Amino acid sequence: MRSHDARFDGRFYVGVTSTGVYCRPVCRVRTPLQRNCRFFANAPSAEAAGFRPCLRCRPELAPGLSLVDSPQVLAQQAARMIDEAARAGDDPYLPDIAQRLGVTDRHLRRIFAAVHGVAPIDYLTTQRLLLAKRLLTDTPLAVTQIAHASGFASLRRFNDAFATRYRMSPTALRKERGFTPRGALVLRLAYRPPYDIDGVLRFFAARRVDGVEAVDRSERALRRTLRLAYRGTMLDGWLAGRFIEVRSEFELQVSASLLPVLGTVLERVRQGLDLDADPALIDTALDGVPGPATAGLRVPNGIDGFETAVRVVLGQQVTVAAARTLASRLVERFGTPLATPFTDLTRCFPDAATLAAASAESIGTLGIVRQRVAALQAMAREVAQGRIALHRGAALEPTLEALRALPGIGDWSAQLIAMRALAWPDAFPATDIGVMNALGTRNVKAVEARSQAWRPWRSYAVMRLWQSLETGT
Repeated sequence: MRSHDARFDGRFYVGVTSTGVYCRPVCRVRTPLQRNCRFFANAPSAEAAGFRPCLRCRPELAPGLSLVDSPQVLAQQAARMIDEAARAGDDPYLPDIAQRLGVTDRHLRRIFAAVHGVAPIDYLTTQRLLLAKRLLTDTPLAVTQIAHASGFASLRRFNDAFATRYRMSPTALRKERGFTPRGALVLRLAYRPPYDIDGVLRFFAARRVDGVEAVDRSERALRRTLRLAYRGTMLDGWLAGRFIEVRSEFELQVSASLLPVLGTVLERVRQGLDLDADPALIDTALDGVPGPATAGLRVPNGIDGFETAVRVVLGQQVTVAAARTLASRLVERFGTPLATPFTDLTRCFPDAATLAAASAESIGTLGIVRQRVAALQAMAREVAQGRIALHRGAALEPTLEALRALPGIGDWSAQLIAMRALAWPDAFPATDIGVMNALGTRNVKAVEARSQAWRPWRSYAVMRLWQSLETGT
């Protein structure tokens, strides 16, 4: 905490008894006396102890934690499901979440309190209030809109919760922070250094879909279109951002059309850029993986889970370049046109309902073989009907089982979807030709056995193996 080390940002929070405020370890205020400090594993437990968030370091900006295969995984998955439901404006029903995870409601409550230090309802309230605090500080949305966007059923409940936790009204916070509307909404997303920025940009550039994505490696910038569901309708918009390495942040601009779903946008960008990864844990676990030991290795994920899954299916048994061509054709034929400030962003990737409703013949004319078309449409129907969820709050094993039950979706596709759509850090496609080539064997059992040493971070091992093929080492 004294060194303001960004590698520990989001891994703990400090409450200061003399001020009643809790901070990130990177906070630049004067370091408090040790006797006045109380340390917490997460923001909800700090707020449950009566501390309110610092207005300078803003705990809502801190990176989150990776989901790992450990005794804590159940509680972490439950937290992700609660977060996803809250961003969608739903009140999470814990018995339903417990059923999806295959445990009893009582057991889930017990393990959730043991891991997170608070009850699920307190965790949910903290997450909603931190999102609201961010929207009040960084957006021009009206307080009523912010209340609903943060998942509160009414403005009265929002005001009461805000005043109780933060000891001020929402409007008082906005006045104190002095928000001034500007042309482009700019948001800051923190990550823990080091971060392999060049590797991530190289990955996205090789797979860029025309009209949907653009990569500027010289400016360390990314931009893309995005389509999200909101209260029974679809919202289309664009995102543009760049890495600010000196601040360990990704600076993001969001189109005004996506403001009602800003919480979801922020979560998708964090997932897509793997901003919550902890290199201090991951890099040391990858000793022995062939390939260059790049500091701050990340798994570039999908901004949209369904889009990512479609691109995985299109990539079956073809090269990266061929899969990119097929995806670009799919966008040109079925993507929604969108006006943006960027000449290279013109369309949104087609959503599940659109592909489910399309005729197989119309998809097949794009050069996609019949088996892939059947897989795409079967998956699109399941996602459109809500029977399969493709985001990092989804339960892993039930989702993989549902995917494998679809025609044309084998274990290779399921593992890559887990890795890039569900952001699962321990996914491992043992039959991937690139993985086998990097390990120098076509023996799948030998590949699987060797991967055990890299658990629970095998997704990152896959990235290093792929990178070793790019560099020839």
